[in-house]
This record gives sequence, C-alpha cells and structure tokens, in this order.
Amino acid sequence: MEKEPITISGLQKLKLELDNLKNIKRPKIVAAIAEARSHGDLKENAEYHAAKEQQAQLEGRVISINDIIARANVIDVTKIENNGNVIFGSTVNVKDLELDKKIEFKIVGKDEADISKNLIYFKSPIGKGLIGKKVEDLVEVTTPSGIRNFEILEVKYI
Repeated sequence: MEKEPITISGLQKLKLELDNLKNIKRPKIVAAIAEARSHGDLKENAEYHAAKEQQAQLEGRVISINDIIARANVIDVTKIENNGNVIFGSTVNVKDLELDKKIEFKIVGKDEADISKNLIYFKSPIGKGLIGKKVEDLVEVTTPSGIRNFEILEVKYI
C-alpha cells in the first residue's frame, strides 16, 4: 500500500465528505430504497433500480475515501523551514511569460487537485516542472496544450 501525500486541508475535506456520505446521503438512499420497495414488483420498478444504483455509487465513494485516508501521508508545510524551494504543499506565485500574467498555484495531492482553483497535482506536468525550483528560476513545462514558460516569483509555505 503506497502512501499518498495530502495536505491538512485536503484530509479535512475528505473527512467532511465521508461524514456527509455516511450520515446524510446514506440514510436518504436507504429511505428511498424502502419507499421504492413498498411499491411492489421490483423487476419493473425504476425508482428502486435508480436508488440501488445511487447506493452502489455512494458505497464505492465511501470505500475510496476510506482507502485514501488509510494511505494518507499528511504534509504540513507550515512546520517546514522555508528555504525557497517549491515542495509538495507549497504555494507558488509565478508569472506566465507568454500571457504576461501572474498566477498562484498550490502543489497538492491527487484527490485535492482542481485546476479551476489553481490546485495543481504534484505529478502533473506543471507540478513536476515546479517542484524543486526556487524564486527567480525560469521553468519550461510541456503540457497537453503546448509548452508554457513560467518565472517563479515567490514560494510560500502556508
């Protein structure tokens, strides 16, 4: 079982999702199954089959979250001395040299990654390109959409 790095906030979000699934969504689905069952013949009961499908998806997600939590290697960057290197969990301010635009990325684990929030998976092309670099370094990253060039402006361990 390989440990998977995760930030403190990422672990907290997973625990909240797990709690919501177990204590709010699961009872609702169980109630929906019971209601659908009361309608009679289960072979042609669309509500029953839909509720059972929801239950299977929910249970799959519960198993997945439990597995992630069990394998979690929680990294708290606030406890690490900031030597200016980009590491897992650090927040990096970069300048996109083509767009002449400043962007802030946070380097996170797989289950936390969300490009719309600039949460970058550490094994993604941009994550791999940034890790190990320092302030003022120029970074060339090959992404699926082409080559991108960044200058690292600031590295924060927050």
